[in-house]
Amino acid sequence: MKLSLVLIVYRSDSSIALEASKFCEEVLKAKNIKSSRFESDFHKDEIEKYLCNTELQPNIGVVLGGDGTFLKCANALADYDIPLLSINIGGNLGFLTQEKDFLFDKSFIEILENDEYTIDFRNRLNCSVYINGTNSEKKIIKSYDALNDFYFKSVEEDISPTNQIQIEIDNEKVNEYKGDGLIISTSTGSTAYSMAAGGPIVHPSINAMIINPICPMSLASRPIVIPNTSKVIVKPVKKNKGEIKLWRDGSKCMTIKEAFYCEIKKGLSPCKIIKFKKSTSYYNTLIKKLDWKGDLSQKHPKN
Repeated sequence: MKLSLVLIVYRSDSSIALEASKFCEEVLKAKNIKSSRFESDFHKDEIEKYLCNTELQPNIGVVLGGDGTFLKCANALADYDIPLLSINIGGNLGFLTQEKDFLFDKSFIEILENDEYTIDFRNRLNCSVYINGTNSEKKIIKSYDALNDFYFKSVEEDISPTNQIQIEIDNEKVNEYKGDGLIISTSTGSTAYSMAAGGPIVHPSINAMIINPICPMSLASRPIVIPNTSKVIVKPVKKNKGEIKLWRDGSKCMTIKEAFYCEIKKGLSPCKIIKFKKSTSYYNTLIKKLDWKGDLSQKHPKN
Protein backbone atom coordinates (compact mmCIF):
# COMPACT_ATOMS: atom_id res chain seq x y z
CA MET A 1 0.00 0.00 0.00
CA LYS A 2 1.36 3.40 -0.95
CA LEU A 3 0.63 5.94 1.77
CA SER A 4 0.23 9.62 1.01
CA LEU A 5 -2.15 10.76 3.78
CA VAL A 6 -2.99 9.05 7.07
CA LEU A 7 -5.80 10.02 9.44
CA ILE A 8 -4.75 9.56 13.10
CA VAL A 9 -7.53 9.31 15.69
CA TYR A 10 -6.53 8.97 19.35
CA ARG A 11 -8.48 8.39 22.55
CA SER A 12 -9.44 11.84 23.76
CA ASP A 13 -9.21 11.24 27.54
CA SER A 14 -5.84 9.47 27.47
CA SER A 15 -2.46 11.21 27.78
CA ILE A 16 -0.81 7.94 26.69
CA ALA A 17 -2.83 7.89 23.48
CA LEU A 18 -2.01 11.57 22.88
CA GLU A 19 1.71 10.89 23.13
CA ALA A 20 1.31 7.81 20.92
CA SER A 21 -0.44 9.94 18.28
CA LYS A 22 2.47 12.41 18.27
CA PHE A 23 4.91 9.51 17.94
CA CYS A 24 2.90 8.08 15.05
CA GLU A 25 2.87 11.50 13.39
CA GLU A 26 6.66 11.75 13.65
CA VAL A 27 7.18 8.24 12.27
CA LEU A 28 5.02 9.07 9.26
CA LYS A 29 6.73 12.43 8.78
CA ALA A 30 10.12 10.70 8.64
CA LYS A 31 8.74 8.68 5.71
CA ASN A 32 7.42 11.85 4.01
CA ILE A 33 3.83 10.75 4.65
CA LYS A 34 1.32 13.46 5.54
CA SER A 35 -1.02 12.96 8.48
CA SER A 36 -3.79 14.72 10.39
CA ARG A 37 -4.61 14.07 14.06
CA PHE A 38 -8.06 14.12 15.67
CA GLU A 39 -9.34 13.33 19.15
CA SER A 40 -11.81 10.43 19.26
CA ASP A 41 -14.62 12.73 20.44
CA PHE A 42 -14.58 14.72 17.20
CA HIS A 43 -17.93 15.86 15.85
CA LYS A 44 -19.04 14.26 12.60
CA ASP A 45 -19.31 17.69 10.92
CA GLU A 46 -15.66 18.34 11.78
CA ILE A 47 -14.41 15.27 9.94
CA GLU A 48 -16.77 15.89 7.02
CA LYS A 49 -15.44 19.44 6.65
CA TYR A 50 -11.87 18.16 6.75
CA LEU A 51 -12.44 15.42 4.17
CA CYS A 52 -14.26 17.81 1.82
CA ASN A 53 -11.54 20.45 1.98
CA THR A 54 -8.44 18.28 1.74
CA GLU A 55 -6.94 17.67 -1.71
CA LEU A 56 -5.95 14.11 -0.80
CA GLN A 57 -8.23 11.47 0.65
CA PRO A 58 -6.75 9.44 3.54
CA ASN A 59 -5.40 6.04 2.49
CA ILE A 60 -6.06 4.67 5.96
CA GLY A 61 -7.11 5.73 9.43
CA VAL A 62 -4.89 4.80 12.40
CA VAL A 63 -6.93 4.55 15.60
CA LEU A 64 -5.02 4.71 18.90
CA GLY A 65 -7.02 3.48 21.88
CA GLY A 66 -9.11 0.47 22.82
CA ASP A 67 -12.18 -1.16 21.31
CA GLY A 68 -14.40 1.70 22.50
CA THR A 69 -12.29 4.28 20.69
CA PHE A 70 -12.33 2.15 17.56
CA LEU A 71 -16.13 1.78 17.66
CA LYS A 72 -16.60 5.56 17.94
CA CYS A 73 -14.29 6.12 15.00
CA ALA A 74 -15.81 3.33 12.88
CA ASN A 75 -19.33 4.68 13.41
CA ALA A 76 -18.32 8.29 12.69
CA LEU A 77 -16.56 7.23 9.48
CA ALA A 78 -19.25 4.77 8.38
CA ASP A 79 -20.02 6.82 5.25
CA TYR A 80 -16.38 6.89 4.08
CA ASP A 81 -14.48 4.07 2.42
CA ILE A 82 -11.41 4.30 4.68
CA PRO A 83 -9.64 1.12 5.94
CA LEU A 84 -8.93 1.38 9.66
CA LEU A 85 -5.86 0.17 11.53
CA SER A 86 -6.52 0.09 15.26
CA ILE A 87 -3.64 -0.18 17.74
CA ASN A 88 -4.30 -0.97 21.39
CA ILE A 89 -3.13 2.04 23.40
CA GLY A 90 -4.53 1.95 26.92
CA GLY A 91 -7.44 -0.35 26.06
CA ASN A 92 -8.58 -3.40 27.99
CA LEU A 93 -9.67 -6.38 25.87
CA GLY A 94 -8.69 -5.18 22.41
CA PHE A 95 -10.59 -7.61 20.17
CA LEU A 96 -10.56 -5.04 17.34
CA THR A 97 -7.00 -3.80 17.79
CA GLN A 98 -3.43 -4.76 16.92
CA GLU A 99 -0.67 -4.97 19.53
CA LYS A 100 1.02 -1.65 20.39
CA ASP A 101 4.48 -3.09 19.62
CA PHE A 102 3.72 -2.64 15.90
CA LEU A 103 3.54 1.11 16.52
CA PHE A 104 6.45 1.66 18.87
CA ASP A 105 8.95 -0.49 16.97
CA LYS A 106 7.81 1.37 13.79
CA SER A 107 7.21 -1.91 11.98
CA PHE A 108 3.63 -0.94 11.03
CA ILE A 109 4.94 1.24 8.19
CA GLU A 110 6.93 -1.58 6.58
CA ILE A 111 4.03 -3.99 7.05
CA LEU A 112 1.68 -1.62 5.23
CA GLU A 113 4.15 -0.76 2.48
CA ASN A 114 4.97 -4.45 1.90
CA ASP A 115 1.28 -5.48 1.87
CA GLU A 116 1.81 -7.88 4.77
CA TYR A 117 -1.77 -7.53 5.92
CA THR A 118 -5.33 -8.50 5.07
CA ILE A 119 -8.49 -6.41 5.19
CA ASP A 120 -11.39 -7.85 7.15
CA PHE A 121 -14.78 -6.72 5.88
CA ARG A 122 -16.92 -6.57 9.02
CA ASN A 123 -20.67 -6.22 8.51
CA ARG A 124 -22.50 -3.44 10.27
CA LEU A 125 -26.10 -3.25 11.43
CA ASN A 126 -28.45 -0.44 10.53
CA CYS A 127 -31.33 0.58 12.78
CA SER A 128 -34.01 2.84 11.33
CA VAL A 129 -36.60 4.28 13.71
CA TYR A 130 -40.10 4.76 12.29
CA ILE A 131 -43.47 6.07 13.45
CA ASN A 132 -46.19 3.44 13.32
CA GLY A 133 -48.49 3.60 10.30
CA THR A 134 -49.27 1.88 7.04
CA ASN A 135 -46.44 1.09 4.62
CA SER A 136 -47.33 4.10 2.50
CA GLU A 137 -47.24 6.30 5.58
CA LYS A 138 -43.96 5.04 7.00
CA LYS A 139 -41.99 7.99 8.33
CA ILE A 140 -38.36 7.56 9.32
CA ILE A 141 -37.23 9.56 12.34
CA LYS A 142 -33.61 8.52 12.76
CA SER A 143 -31.12 6.04 11.30
CA TYR A 144 -28.05 4.63 13.04
CA ASP A 145 -25.21 2.27 12.12
CA ALA A 146 -23.42 -0.01 14.59
CA LEU A 147 -20.44 -2.32 14.26
CA ASN A 148 -21.04 -4.29 17.45
CA ASP A 149 -24.68 -4.11 18.52
CA PHE A 150 -27.92 -2.32 19.19
CA TYR A 151 -29.65 -2.91 22.47
CA PHE A 152 -32.81 -1.85 24.22
CA LYS A 153 -33.17 -1.16 27.94
CA SER A 154 -35.37 0.75 30.34
CA VAL A 155 -35.62 4.53 30.04
CA GLU A 156 -35.34 4.73 33.84
CA GLU A 157 -31.83 5.13 35.23
CA ASP A 158 -32.48 5.15 38.98
CA ILE A 159 -34.44 1.88 39.08
CA SER A 160 -34.36 -1.36 37.11
CA PRO A 161 -37.87 -2.11 35.86
CA THR A 162 -38.39 -4.97 33.45
CA ASN A 163 -39.07 -4.38 29.76
CA GLN A 164 -41.44 -6.19 27.46
CA ILE A 165 -40.25 -6.10 23.88
CA GLN A 166 -41.86 -7.65 20.81
CA ILE A 167 -39.78 -8.78 17.86
CA GLU A 168 -40.67 -9.79 14.32
CA ILE A 169 -38.25 -11.53 11.95
CA ASP A 170 -38.92 -11.20 8.22
CA ASN A 171 -42.51 -10.00 8.88
CA GLU A 172 -43.30 -12.87 11.24
CA LYS A 173 -44.00 -12.20 14.93
CA VAL A 174 -41.54 -14.41 16.80
CA ASN A 175 -41.48 -13.53 20.49
CA GLU A 176 -42.12 -11.09 23.30
CA TYR A 177 -39.13 -10.84 25.59
CA LYS A 178 -39.70 -9.84 29.20
CA GLY A 179 -36.63 -8.98 31.23
CA ASP A 180 -33.92 -6.34 31.51
CA GLY A 181 -33.68 -5.72 27.77
CA LEU A 182 -32.66 -7.10 24.40
CA ILE A 183 -29.39 -7.13 22.41
CA ILE A 184 -29.13 -7.49 18.63
CA SER A 185 -25.51 -8.08 17.69
CA THR A 186 -23.26 -8.66 14.70
CA SER A 187 -20.76 -11.51 14.69
CA THR A 188 -18.07 -8.93 15.48
CA GLY A 189 -20.08 -7.82 18.52
CA SER A 190 -20.70 -11.36 19.75
CA THR A 191 -17.68 -11.04 22.10
CA ALA A 192 -18.96 -7.77 23.59
CA TYR A 193 -22.19 -7.11 25.54
CA SER A 194 -23.94 -10.10 24.00
CA MET A 195 -21.31 -12.52 25.34
CA ALA A 196 -21.48 -10.89 28.78
CA ALA A 197 -25.25 -11.53 28.73
CA GLY A 198 -24.73 -15.24 27.98
CA GLY A 199 -24.77 -15.14 24.18
CA PRO A 200 -22.64 -17.35 21.90
CA ILE A 201 -19.25 -16.43 20.48
CA VAL A 202 -19.63 -16.24 16.70
CA HIS A 203 -16.60 -16.02 14.40
CA PRO A 204 -16.58 -12.59 12.70
CA SER A 205 -16.39 -14.14 9.21
CA ILE A 206 -19.85 -15.68 9.70
CA ASN A 207 -22.64 -13.55 8.25
CA ALA A 208 -24.99 -13.71 11.20
CA MET A 209 -27.08 -11.65 13.58
CA ILE A 210 -27.50 -12.63 17.24
CA ILE A 211 -30.71 -11.82 19.14
CA ASN A 212 -30.04 -12.13 22.85
CA PRO A 213 -32.38 -11.27 25.76
CA ILE A 214 -30.80 -9.62 28.81
CA CYS A 215 -31.70 -11.49 32.02
CA PRO A 216 -35.04 -12.85 30.69
CA MET A 217 -37.74 -13.84 33.14
CA SER A 218 -38.51 -17.02 31.17
CA LEU A 219 -36.09 -19.94 30.91
CA ALA A 220 -37.44 -20.49 27.40
CA SER A 221 -36.07 -17.13 26.22
CA ARG A 222 -32.72 -18.12 24.73
CA PRO A 223 -30.31 -16.41 22.32
CA ILE A 224 -30.92 -17.12 18.65
CA VAL A 225 -28.52 -16.77 15.69
CA ILE A 226 -30.15 -15.78 12.40
CA PRO A 227 -28.87 -14.86 8.90
CA ASN A 228 -27.80 -11.24 8.63
CA THR A 229 -30.01 -10.94 5.55
CA SER A 230 -32.97 -10.95 7.94
CA LYS A 231 -35.08 -7.92 8.80
CA VAL A 232 -35.86 -7.58 12.51
CA ILE A 233 -38.63 -5.34 13.83
CA VAL A 234 -38.45 -4.29 17.49
CA LYS A 235 -41.46 -2.73 19.24
CA PRO A 236 -42.10 -1.75 22.86
CA VAL A 237 -45.15 -3.49 24.31
CA LYS A 238 -47.87 -1.04 25.40
CA LYS A 239 -48.49 -2.54 28.83
CA ASN A 240 -44.85 -1.83 29.68
CA LYS A 241 -45.37 1.97 29.58
CA GLY A 242 -44.57 1.82 25.89
CA GLU A 243 -41.06 3.30 26.06
CA ILE A 244 -37.56 1.84 25.87
CA LYS A 245 -34.12 3.35 25.33
CA LEU A 246 -32.11 2.51 22.20
CA TRP A 247 -28.33 2.19 22.53
CA ARG A 248 -25.65 1.43 19.94
CA ASP A 249 -22.13 0.20 20.67
CA GLY A 250 -22.35 1.43 24.26
CA SER A 251 -23.69 4.93 23.47
CA LYS A 252 -27.22 6.26 24.03
CA CYS A 253 -29.22 7.03 20.90
CA MET A 254 -32.85 7.91 21.67
CA THR A 255 -36.04 6.88 23.44
CA ILE A 256 -38.32 4.55 21.47
CA LYS A 257 -41.83 5.71 22.31
CA GLU A 258 -45.03 3.68 22.13
CA ALA A 259 -45.80 4.97 18.61
CA PHE A 260 -42.31 4.06 17.31
CA TYR A 261 -40.73 0.87 16.06
CA CYS A 262 -37.21 -0.08 14.97
CA GLU A 263 -36.23 -1.89 11.78
CA ILE A 264 -32.82 -3.55 12.07
CA LYS A 265 -31.01 -5.10 9.14
CA LYS A 266 -27.58 -5.47 7.59
CA GLY A 267 -25.82 -2.14 7.00
CA LEU A 268 -25.14 -0.88 3.50
CA SER A 269 -21.36 -0.79 3.79
CA PRO A 270 -18.95 -2.97 5.80
CA CYS A 271 -16.23 -1.68 8.07
CA LYS A 272 -12.75 -2.34 6.64
CA ILE A 273 -10.34 -3.45 9.38
CA ILE A 274 -6.63 -3.84 8.63
CA LYS A 275 -5.28 -7.05 10.15
CA PHE A 276 -1.53 -7.73 10.16
CA LYS A 277 -0.49 -11.22 9.10
CA LYS A 278 2.00 -11.26 11.98
CA SER A 279 -0.60 -10.43 14.61
CA THR A 280 -2.26 -12.82 17.03
CA SER A 281 -4.87 -15.16 15.54
CA TYR A 282 -8.56 -14.87 16.43
CA TYR A 283 -8.53 -18.01 18.57
CA ASN A 284 -5.34 -17.03 20.41
CA THR A 285 -6.98 -13.67 21.06
CA LEU A 286 -9.93 -15.47 22.69
CA ILE A 287 -7.53 -17.51 24.83
CA LYS A 288 -5.53 -14.45 25.84
CA LYS A 289 -8.28 -11.90 26.35
CA LEU A 290 -10.93 -14.16 27.87
CA ASP A 291 -8.57 -16.36 29.89
CA TRP A 292 -9.73 -19.50 28.10
CA LYS A 293 -8.13 -22.75 29.22
CA GLY A 294 -8.02 -24.19 25.73
CA ASP A 295 -4.33 -23.60 24.99
CA LEU A 296 -3.31 -27.24 25.03
CA SER A 297 0.27 -26.43 24.04
CA GLN A 298 0.87 -24.92 27.47
CA LYS A 299 -0.50 -27.97 29.24
CA HIS A 300 1.42 -30.45 27.08
CA PRO A 301 4.50 -28.60 25.74
CA LYS A 302 5.97 -31.79 24.23
CA ASN A 303 2.97 -32.08 21.89
